[in-house]
Amino acid sequence: MEVKVQKKDFVRYDEGAARYSMSKHTFMKLAQDAHAVYKVNRVSLVNTKIFEDYLETFRV
Repeated sequence: MEVKVQKKDFVRYDEGAARYSMSKHTFMKLAQDAHAVYKVNRVSLVNTKIFEDYLETFRV
């Protein structure tokens, strides 16, 4: 029996930084530049689909 891990659409800064192998500060800055940050009360969530689309613009 295989266990499938569902990819999250929204992550917090710490989890996103770990997922994309970068510092928390860099992830926060890129997420804000991508307009992928949603603030719900005092929690900031990053839309990973928007973030990944923005990240693709840096491909060389």
